[in-house]
Amino acid sequence: MDMNTIEAVVPTTDPAAWRPGDAWLAGGTVLFSYGSTTLRRLLDLTEAGWEPVTVTPDGIELAATCKIAELYALPDRPGVPAGWTGLELVRPCCDSFVASFKIWNASTVGGNICTALPAGPMTSLCAALDGVATVLEPGGGSRQVPVAELVVGDARTSLAPGELLRSIHLPAAALESRVAFRRLSLSNLGRSGVLVIGRAPHDGGLVLTVTASTRRPVQLRFAAAGAAGLGAAGLGAAGLGAAALRRALDAAIPVELYHDDIHGLPQWRRDMTYRLAEEIRAELLGASAQTTSEGG
Repeated sequence: MDMNTIEAVVPTTDPAAWRPGDAWLAGGTVLFSYGSTTLRRLLDLTEAGWEPVTVTPDGIELAATCKIAELYALPDRPGVPAGWTGLELVRPCCDSFVASFKIWNASTVGGNICTALPAGPMTSLCAALDGVATVLEPGGGSRQVPVAELVVGDARTSLAPGELLRSIHLPAAALESRVAFRRLSLSNLGRSGVLVIGRAPHDGGLVLTVTASTRRPVQLRFAAAGAAGLGAAGLGAAGLGAAALRRALDAAIPVELYHDDIHGLPQWRRDMTYRLAEEIRAELLGASAQTTSEGG
């Protein structure tokens, strides 16, 4: 789509260059498909030269400009530790775009997160792996914010005007976890209606990340046996049963937080969130999916 209000395209990665009427341009797949009647300038990141993927013993750094095709190749990248089983999530999340190779070679990790659609699969991936975003500020500073807190609603983020997402750090501790992925859509090639990811750290416990069915990411943390705290859900993973899990989901996700659009009604999204979360609990905690235990 042509945007006939654009007066200039400015190559820059400096948030100080931002002014009202500007938008950051990375892949542009959403920006140009939706169009705009208010934008005046595009601040072009396409030639930023940021290394797409950096692997260190501490984890993985994804540049905001990392393309989906580059991310998809990450699990086969030389030097990636074999024990980072969390990378099993990368390709299912990339596939959740249900997009052509053209989109994969233009769309970026950061762009997908900053667009903040409930079904954004890069939000799902990075939030589930405890990703921490580095955000550049117009005043020259930077701040870190968990990806799970960066997206705060449908097409809404916690970014202030002019702030720029620079990168996302995926910590080694999260990458070493066992993981489980579940996704549902109303059609074979449709946008995600429900996407739930489970992560079981090697020291025990369970982390559930709910996206697509909710307007923003929701995480539930169930502590390992003997852990000092019970986590945000107020429950331990040991003995966690289906009924207790359902109660925890109800406590964490108020009815009004479930998304409502043509890709799924809130009631369906809630019921399918129950179903997928229970499948993940059974898979990662080694329990029968039919259990009705009140444990936890």
